Amino acid sequence: MHFETTATEEPAAARGAVAIVTNRRGELLLHLRDDLPAIAWPAHWSILGGCCDPGESPADAIVRELDEEAGLTAESLTELFEIRDEHGSGQTITFFSASWDGDETRLPLSEGVKLQFFAPEHLDILTIPPFIRDGIHRYLAVRPS
Repeated sequence: MHFETTATEEPAAARGAVAIVTNRRGELLLHLRDDLPAIAWPAHWSILGGCCDPGESPADAIVRELDEEAGLTAESLTELFEIRDEHGSGQTITFFSASWDGDETRLPLSEGVKLQFFAPEHLDILTIPPFIRDGIHRYLAVRPS
């Protein structure tokens, strides 16, 4: 008796990449997301990033997303860790850190409402997605002073 078996491919897990961009003063660049019900975390402050395209690595995705969303080329891009967005998109998100010392009001923002640098001590008053807040806290706990 002959049974023909074919392997069925599982869909690739949804992945994304975000960057914690800081300036020389230690402030973090945050992105106020559009207030659209069709997107994850509408009207929340977040960090720049987005979904990985099929076959794209998180490192390639964050370089592309920073350029697409804000015309930004960040320096010292470093992979940090992964966190799953349990209550939003469900994606596994790779966090990166980077530095950039420009004027955020001059960036050509293509998505969202605005970009703004915030000192870490002011983040608690902002509406930030839980997984982004967790990632920022993890980053701040280990970054060099």
